[in-house]
Amino acid sequence: MERQRRQSLFAGTVGNLVEWFDWSVYGFFVPFFASAFFPQGDAAARTLSALAVFAVGFFFRPLGGAILGSYADRHGRRAGMTLTILLMAGASAMIAVLPTYDQVGILAPVLLVVARCVQGFSAGGEFGTSAAFLVENAAPGHRAWAGSWQQVSVGAGTLLASAVASIMFTVFPPEFVGTWGWRIAFGLGAVLGLIGLWLRIAVPDTAAFTQARDQGRLERAPLRSVLREHPRAVLLVIAMICAGTALAQFWMVALPTILQFKTGIELRDAQVAAMVGLALFTVLQPVAGTLSDRFGRRPVLLFFALGSAVSFVPLLATVTTTLSSALVAASVSCVLMAG
Repeated sequence: MERQRRQSLFAGTVGNLVEWFDWSVYGFFVPFFASAFFPQGDAAARTLSALAVFAVGFFFRPLGGAILGSYADRHGRRAGMTLTILLMAGASAMIAVLPTYDQVGILAPVLLVVARCVQGFSAGGEFGTSAAFLVENAAPGHRAWAGSWQQVSVGAGTLLASAVASIMFTVFPPEFVGTWGWRIAFGLGAVLGLIGLWLRIAVPDTAAFTQARDQGRLERAPLRSVLREHPRAVLLVIAMICAGTALAQFWMVALPTILQFKTGIELRDAQVAAMVGLALFTVLQPVAGTLSDRFGRRPVLLFFALGSAVSFVPLLATVTTTLSSALVAASVSCVLMAG
């Protein structure tokens, strides 16, 4: 049983890592591929247009969570996670080969929006399904620790995307990154998706789901049942996740682009700061999970919420054009977010 738990933990974590690599690559390469999909003109306007498409994907995450989460409740965690990784990898492959605005006109940004919506839909379904898969495979008394590996894989996937971006920004000239580099990054995500798919197919479903299925206890309409029976809990969880997701996307993904416009800092320096903060966040996840298993969920959540609320504006105000200032702001924020 312990060996099966480790295998399931590994498969769930690596598959989720691939999902979030694919999701995050977009944010890191926005400054380079914006000109490929939007009309020539002001660089800031093109970048903001590409970031708007990035935001559109978030609107499809709740939809994906509801629909694909219900699918996983009816057909199994493994079936749900297999579907999400296929959708994410397929959308990444699509973006990698999309024609540019100069080639097909307005169709280029339209196709980009479609691909990003599919990625948002997939990411929403992946988030809850992979968390359920990990927690249901946890040993007694270690549910938060096991569940923390879902966020480890989110951080590791985003960190891998950040590392790929940093290497490309350092090794290759901007002209190459703006023409072929970003396509290579999305293509890499599609290839990694195949590895994640293979790992997920190889592990069994959770004992909790299998038992519920064998005993005929599966809900025919899981989403409707949850909304009818637990409306307060649904709203509470949505509120908590909104705060964490917004801050995570700001400090770990959008930070380099935002700081470049705000302070004029070098893009590669801001990228390094975001990557260091993300590494801290990822390493501290199992620690936060262990503390939660020992002292409870509420104290750890309060550490995150109160600390982030009082520090956000002061930290952002301290960032200048230096790498050290960006490092301090990103690191402190990501330590708080580990909660």
